[in-house]
Amino acid sequence: MASSESPENLLVGYDDRDSEPDEESLEENPISLKRSLGIPGGIAFLIGTIIGSGIFATPKWVLFYTGSVGMSLVMWAFCGVISLFGALCYCELGTLIPKSGGEYQYLLKAYGPLPAFMYSWMLVLFMRPASQIMVLLVFGAYTVEAFSPGCRSREEFVPLIKLLAAAALGVITFVNCASVKWATRIQIFFTGAKMIAIFMVVFTGIVRLAQGYTDAFENAFNGTSPEIGKFAFAFYNGLFSYDGWNQLNYVTEEIKNPNRNLPLTIFIGMPLVTASYLLVVTGYLTVLTPHEFLTTDAVAVTLANRLYGVMAWSIPILVACSTFGAANGGAFSGGRVAFAAAREGHLPRFLAMIHTKTRTPLPGLIFSSVISCVMIIPDSSSFEVLLNYMGFFTWFGFLLSI
Repeated sequence: MASSESPENLLVGYDDRDSEPDEESLEENPISLKRSLGIPGGIAFLIGTIIGSGIFATPKWVLFYTGSVGMSLVMWAFCGVISLFGALCYCELGTLIPKSGGEYQYLLKAYGPLPAFMYSWMLVLFMRPASQIMVLLVFGAYTVEAFSPGCRSREEFVPLIKLLAAAALGVITFVNCASVKWATRIQIFFTGAKMIAIFMVVFTGIVRLAQGYTDAFENAFNGTSPEIGKFAFAFYNGLFSYDGWNQLNYVTEEIKNPNRNLPLTIFIGMPLVTASYLLVVTGYLTVLTPHEFLTTDAVAVTLANRLYGVMAWSIPILVACSTFGAANGGAFSGGRVAFAAAREGHLPRFLAMIHTKTRTPLPGLIFSSVISCVMIIPDSSSFEVLLNYMGFFTWFGFLLSI
């Protein structure tokens, strides 16, 4: 940002209330967002945003509510199919309405300015910051766990966990403000790191299955819950782990050739995520009995402590990398939400400004980061509390859009 140019020359407004951007105009307009996401970057962005803390935090609850190993695996597959269908619906919306902003843009087109205005404020002031903080709190907890096993659940370590979360948010915001390319490169790197964690668990599961550790899968459907309400809770927890399938629609204006690349990215990325989740849960169950699975607070860490010996620290580190990548993807799309709403006049106009050199919505990114930092301060800000508050609003927005 160091420059002799005045701030008004570095940040310029983008008024788009009277016209919709097409690919040619967006490429030629010097103050528009730059199309820099190809298929590899898009897949990394999609997978990196979806695979965060969920697959390491919620499998026990899916098993708890379904009541059996077999039904829990069916639930994971079902959640993956539902998420794929949702992503394909959003894919069509993204090609019909080629604007960044996701649900905000679709509500604006479908229901008019008032519902879109209300949703944009709810999204920017609560939903996006809450989602970001949830992931970063897990990042802080697993970073502490790597260096001091067993301490992430102790009360005295909560301030340190929140400090680490805030520091990570600062780094992510700086990178996303400085360069779209660097944000994409970081996303690709941390997506690779989380896939290493996934591969380690999957490989462990394959080896254990080959060695005959199949007790958990015998009579796999015994104990299946007969209560429909419990299946709803299992479905809710499973869907949380797939949350992020809509994120590409927040950055539609930065995808190269979106009519081609958006569907391809969805068709490649979503099956990879679903297959990874099924294999990871299978890997967990080759090491832990269903009872142990339900009584541990961190399934992946318990698995690592039992099998990896002195290398057990690697799993908490890789989980932290996974959540950092998810937070980076959330920041990337979150700044575009504020930008899109401000461009339509539904948020303060300065949030619609773009940095002329980096072509990033710098005010929107900083604004989202500040709201997230404020949200992390209260003692009541915890993963569980934020999940309970934001889950309903998130899926209500999906329902209205589709």
